Amino acid sequence: MKPAEKPVNPNFSSGPCSKRPDYDVSNLSLETLGRSHRSALGKATLARAIDETAELLGLPDDYRVGIVPASDTGAVEMAMWSLLGARPVDVFAWESFGKGWLTDITQQLQLDHVHAHTADYGKLPDLSLANPVHDTVFTWNGTTSGVRVPDGDWISDEREGLTICDATSAVFAMDLPWKKLDVVTYSWQKVLGGEGAHGMLILGPRAVERLESWTPPRPLPKIFRLTKNGKLIEGIFRGATINTPSMLAVADYLDALGWVREIGGVEGTIERSSRSLAIIEAFVADNDWIDFLAADPAQRSNTSVCLSVDLSGDAVKEMIALLDAENVAHDIGAYRDAPSGLRIWCGATVDPRDVERLVPWLKWAYQTVKS
Repeated sequence: MKPAEKPVNPNFSSGPCSKRPDYDVSNLSLETLGRSHRSALGKATLARAIDETAELLGLPDDYRVGIVPASDTGAVEMAMWSLLGARPVDVFAWESFGKGWLTDITQQLQLDHVHAHTADYGKLPDLSLANPVHDTVFTWNGTTSGVRVPDGDWISDEREGLTICDATSAVFAMDLPWKKLDVVTYSWQKVLGGEGAHGMLILGPRAVERLESWTPPRPLPKIFRLTKNGKLIEGIFRGATINTPSMLAVADYLDALGWVREIGGVEGTIERSSRSLAIIEAFVADNDWIDFLAADPAQRSNTSVCLSVDLSGDAVKEMIALLDAENVAHDIGAYRDAPSGLRIWCGATVDPRDVERLVPWLKWAYQTVKS
């Protein structure tokens, strides 16, 4: 029989992700609309977004936060094109996005001294192979594999190279060791359920020192340029964005940050994500037809929860279609490059009570397809 109760919010997509509970677009503060982003009001609003980000994340005082074009992808590319080449590079990749950065480093930047450390979906590469003399590029959370880095213990405090971390589905959901991360990127549409097209670039002092002491041997598009006359363009990190941002999206981001503050800051958002993961862990433990793609429980993502199902690929698609038609769960299929299965977003904007309501429906859909 069908379960009696459905999730109140059936949006479990891994990007763009669900809006926060009780979200209402009419409550956004819209005084910046129709105004120049370079007006006093526009700059102050962008600076507020930057300052509240740094405060809520608990960033060290000497770390800078900038709003940049083209979502997390733009922020990662900006960092790689501006910073890589001074040293050999270690790239750790175990899912599609990390492998995409590896492709860009080897085929687009065409760097000579690249050491690729890869693993199949569901596993992490050997992080102990990170050479502290090299630069290191990696994702903190593998959004398409459900495998996360469990901690930063493998990153040397005495490293000479830079760590460049794509953390788009980890920021505001996982405890990040900021002092070990020289560059961190993320986007608003992941854990905060914000709007797309804008990226966040966080630079530590070691990254700034690299930018001001080394010039990359390649032409840089305007939207990638972080320095002028050998000095960091500080305005990028004070609200003077490189190109025109959507002030409507900025208002939406500030609304999300306000909600984070209301629920207890990053501790509150981590707790919500972890609670949702625990619900799915208990469900998996009770059902032998479903399992985590992540082989090691310590490496399971608490945002992009990836699951394998004891069905053929076509049958899994049928199961997903059933849940969508019932308005129980939208957009929960595995990423196109990943093994067949389910991917359930459990970031903080998803109510853990909706995850509780969802899991009986997973069993119903499985039994319906299986019979």
